[in-house]
Amino acid sequence: MTSQTSDHDYVLAQLRHIAHGLGETLAPFCEVVVHDLTEQDHAIVAIHNNLSGRDIGDPMTELGGQRVSHPETPEVIANYPNRFPDGRQAKSTSIGIRDREGRYIAALCLNVDLTVFQNLQNVLNRFGMTAATADISESLAPVGTQALLEHIDAFAARRSTTPRALKADERRALLRELKDNGLLDMRRAIDTVAQHLGISRTTLYLDTRKLAP
Repeated sequence: MTSQTSDHDYVLAQLRHIAHGLGETLAPFCEVVVHDLTEQDHAIVAIHNNLSGRDIGDPMTELGGQRVSHPETPEVIANYPNRFPDGRQAKSTSIGIRDREGRYIAALCLNVDLTVFQNLQNVLNRFGMTAATADISESLAPVGTQALLEHIDAFAARRSTTPRALKADERRALLRELKDNGLLDMRRAIDTVAQHLGISRTTLYLDTRKLAP
């Protein structure tokens, strides 16, 4: 084994430890990924708090390719806007790691899911709203899909997490709230909730059957 190969493996091993620690600390809001930039088609060697749906062995991102082809790319690119495959907004930071010769060989990347923070901001904004007029506007129409989604987002925000990161017991607590508030009675409620939580309709249906009458 050459010294260069040994150094490369050592760097990746240390980055895996760092990524593990960051993943534990920043869960569940931040995805932490280690890229081996010497393996373009199989760059991902570690991923924690998987929010993007990628797997170990998946190829590098465009930024990773840019580091390889343009060594003048800064080592640290912090807090740039990004987006997960399902459309959720993210804030990303990419830290490039060079070898002794100055070539990029690895990258440590952090992708923060902004959804929960945006939902929390929406909740705070709604709480601080005051009526601009004394005129009364009322509707007796059934509760719509938007109210259902807002209730789910607020429930997750109270637990400092995202709807898709809710655990099974939290999910059942959410369903209890929705049921008690009559939100599960609206048309296509189960489909709407399942899609927003990122689970199958069957899984959600089984959860609803476990609710106490």
